Amino acid sequence: MQRDGRNVTVEVTADGEGLVSHAGSALLAQVADKSGLTQALSVRLGDLKQRRSGHDPGRVVRDLAVMLADGGDCLADLGAVREQDALFGAVASDSTAFRVIDAIASTPGLLDVVADAHALARERVWAQTGPPDQVTIDVDATLVGSHSEKEGAAGNYKGGYGFHPILAYCDETDEALAAILRPGNAGSNTAADHVEVIECALQQIPAELIETIEIVVRADSAGATHEVMDFCREHRLRYTVGYELTDAVRAAILKLPEDAWIAALATDGTLRENGQIAEITTSLDLTTWPTGSRVIIRRERAHPGAQLSFTDHDGHRFQGVLTDQTDPDIQVLERRQRQRAHAETHIRNDKDTGLRNLPFRDFEHNRVWLMLVGIAHDLLIWTQRLLLTGELARAEPKRLRYQLLHVAARLAFHARKATLRVDAKWPWADALAAAFTRARALPALA
Repeated sequence: MQRDGRNVTVEVTADGEGLVSHAGSALLAQVADKSGLTQALSVRLGDLKQRRSGHDPGRVVRDLAVMLADGGDCLADLGAVREQDALFGAVASDSTAFRVIDAIASTPGLLDVVADAHALARERVWAQTGPPDQVTIDVDATLVGSHSEKEGAAGNYKGGYGFHPILAYCDETDEALAAILRPGNAGSNTAADHVEVIECALQQIPAELIETIEIVVRADSAGATHEVMDFCREHRLRYTVGYELTDAVRAAILKLPEDAWIAALATDGTLRENGQIAEITTSLDLTTWPTGSRVIIRRERAHPGAQLSFTDHDGHRFQGVLTDQTDPDIQVLERRQRQRAHAETHIRNDKDTGLRNLPFRDFEHNRVWLMLVGIAHDLLIWTQRLLLTGELARAEPKRLRYQLLHVAARLAFHARKATLRVDAKWPWADALAAAFTRARALPALA
């Protein structure tokens, strides 16, 4: 390395004291405690504790979620949290943590108990930050590979091998609402799985809020089944899903006059240069769908180098949207459907938060792991909403870890007071200090 323009030889020794390498990750544990998540887990999982001196199962689950939010992807990564007891307290060993996971996996109803604790913490966070005016439940599935013959792993439609979980997110708050683990050969458009994940997502929303706000279910064409749409109508949920371009739909598109197309909207509300939309509801027989269903079509020129299929027309590609939303502005409705891409971003981030690797041999253990990924996802989101401002409040997990969570610091003790000293030259040192100050100011549980 260089110092003052001169080459300096660096000698590395492993004898430092009072140093912590993931100082910012302590914010995640504090948010779990202040949101009531840790307490709710401790109360609901209290029967799993066999010895008075043993680890609190709720704290074990909290530490596992913090480890995943910190970027870990297997049980052994809990060691990064365990070796910093000054920040996180006593952390269970890998074997103890596995026993908690095994107990949750093998005891009927305990996975629902963990979900209930998650929902209670979400309600408390929303009480502090303000609940959303509308909830859009984004439903999407993804493929998770497996390099060994784990229980439930199977070949998937892309020729790979592993699992095919289906997940649900709240678009307005970016939170993870639900996830269902499925074998790799599970169908993309299985209606029962879509209904199940929507039901689990609804249980994460405070009951009194469900009665007062509009809830929209959003999915790609895999969610466009009569069973899912009928479920939405029965439970007073709006829906917007991708719609298959059948022969009848293509015929209706080709009959549209050129002046029927209007410009689509970009994310910021401005007109898109490439993209037009039109409604073809009156040209289709939609009597088999719930009353009020509408079909909106978007067309756009293929990007340079893209290959057109034989069904594309006049250089345009088409996409359909089936919705029962009553907004008369089809530009707004079509843009809302395109915002479904947010779910793909969340899935990509979750694959850096433990979802890329389902580490256990048994299917039920991996179901618990998937739920821990959802909790870790929300710890990151809650930390941003409660403690951070500016770009850090919007940063994706990878950047948040690099700039804040994985910061090294020196922990000094004096007169029964601990001081965490972050390098003053670190660009985000002040932001980290301010976040810890906000964490201390969060209201304590009643």
